[in-house]
Amino acid sequence: MTVDENPTNLRRVSRLLAGIRDGTDDDTLAAGFLLAATVVALVWANLGDSYEAFWHTPLSIRIGDYAITLDLKDWVNDGLMTLFFFVVGLEVKRELTIGELTDRTRAAVPLVAAVAGLALPAVLYLLLNPSGEAAGAWGVVVSTDTAFVLGALALVGPRCPARLRVFILALAVADDIGALAIIGFFYTEQLRLGYLLLGFAGLLLIMQFRRLEVWRGVAYFLVAAATWVAFYESGVHPTLAGVLIALILPIYPPRRAEVERAGQLTRAFRQSPNPDYARAAQLGVLRAVSVNERLLRFYQPYTAFLVVPIFALANAGVVITGETIGDAIVSPITWGVVLGLVVGKLVGITAATAVFSRLRPGSLPPGLTLAQVSGGAALAGIGFTISLFIVDLAFESPEAANDARLGVLVAAVLATGSGWALFRLADHRRPTDGVTGLVLLRPVDPGRDHVRGPDNAPLTLVEYADFECPFCTRATGGIQEVRTHFGDDLRYVFRHFPLDAVHPHARFAAEASEAAAAQGKFWEMHDLLFAHSDALSEEEIYDYAERLGLDMDRFDEDLRLDRYRHRVDDDDLDAATSNLSGTPTFYLGATGTGLPLHTGPFDAATLISRLEEAREV
Repeated sequence: MTVDENPTNLRRVSRLLAGIRDGTDDDTLAAGFLLAATVVALVWANLGDSYEAFWHTPLSIRIGDYAITLDLKDWVNDGLMTLFFFVVGLEVKRELTIGELTDRTRAAVPLVAAVAGLALPAVLYLLLNPSGEAAGAWGVVVSTDTAFVLGALALVGPRCPARLRVFILALAVADDIGALAIIGFFYTEQLRLGYLLLGFAGLLLIMQFRRLEVWRGVAYFLVAAATWVAFYESGVHPTLAGVLIALILPIYPPRRAEVERAGQLTRAFRQSPNPDYARAAQLGVLRAVSVNERLLRFYQPYTAFLVVPIFALANAGVVITGETIGDAIVSPITWGVVLGLVVGKLVGITAATAVFSRLRPGSLPPGLTLAQVSGGAALAGIGFTISLFIVDLAFESPEAANDARLGVLVAAVLATGSGWALFRLADHRRPTDGVTGLVLLRPVDPGRDHVRGPDNAPLTLVEYADFECPFCTRATGGIQEVRTHFGDDLRYVFRHFPLDAVHPHARFAAEASEAAAAQGKFWEMHDLLFAHSDALSEEEIYDYAERLGLDMDRFDEDLRLDRYRHRVDDDDLDAATSNLSGTPTFYLGATGTGLPLHTGPFDAATLISRLEEAREV
């Protein structure tokens, strides 16, 4: 089969190159690098004068008669951090376009919580610092350091953090949007309109590149560098150029024509290996992927493990003596920062989540408790990176800046400690690991779930299953016997629990079943997938879709755009939150009650017996 005939290649490239690693190990490692850099900065700053002397070393970049001269610290804050804000902008654009914030129902609570988590800290800070230079530093307390928070969550988080991590990621993206807007509107120096217009001309040129589908990164880089210079000269903080450029870069799933072209070039190289064909094949694959995702995948490790630690090294060096501590203890700036970050974030995010979930029941995902949210809200008080960044923008007085930096560092420690305490309290109130998941977490919803049987049937059987699991396949025939035995007295509900570590095709099969459901053929696809559970390659699944007579263009587009990824993820998160260990897992009992977990054999006779017992109760 040629690549033109094989839709698998499109999906494979999409899976291979789309997105960024999302593991907690990376979060912890990045937070570790940041913490290590902070400790080094504190030690270095208190060993003598070399810290200040080094970071205030002037460095000039000259092209002809034009030169920019900054000290090393300013090059880090104005130049290197542009890359950090560029990556933040790429992540925001991705989440708004194809990520968590595309689903309004999933994003509503984090968005509301983020707004409250931005507003209340600023109000609390201004209560203690209502006027003067200190009042202009209210932006120090509004932002959350995503890297530190996710690292802390991995270390001190609850036993079942899956739902909370998704919540915090969505909240952090919304928080980033607010923080970037605040920097742009409130921390801009006197404008020089001519240079600002040149900067916007650079942005328009990048937009034109996007419209013309220019895909080479070097073209974007050259214009981006010129745009940075224009923003620097305009008085607008140049890091905002990175954000704006990121927001206008294109992001899209791999497109069929380009993937097919990449396949043809790769096949040509395989048939005649030489440097020209190798280069053409490489460029063909790169062209199939959006600039946003290529740059995000390339630069994110550099920002996490190099740029942000260097920033911490340059900005976290606070001189700690008896005198500076004494000054900080009586400084309203220090207390305003601590109050805003530690109390404002905790109260604002928790209260907003509580009120919104009360006004809109069901908006908080199953398994995510308000107690867990409060722990995550406490961790959101780790402002660190952007907080220290705004300290540098807001204060001219070194003494005031030192008080603010101490407040940021103290707040990070207190926020981590209070988050740990709240998580332990939440875990104490939750059932122990031995009984977690004994009752079905998400009640059956006929409008959402895939149900066979009458909605008003007196008995319900819910299965969490994996299309590639041989035990699930074996159970399928038994379930048919159970349904035959009870007839209209039973409704059977299927939910996804793909075991990615052992079944590499299971998640794609689950998303394919949802794409079939969009065309009214979930159960037909369900039966076909289980009938061929040992043959679930993407090519084979496309063959099954054709066999069912699905609209293949629509089917392919739904899968390519990941339209049903969230639907599968929700079931998967429910299973993870319930501590389900494998598939198949069954919940069964009388409809309308909290369905208990079935333990023991899952053959037809056993399931029938348990359901009969439930009917007699």
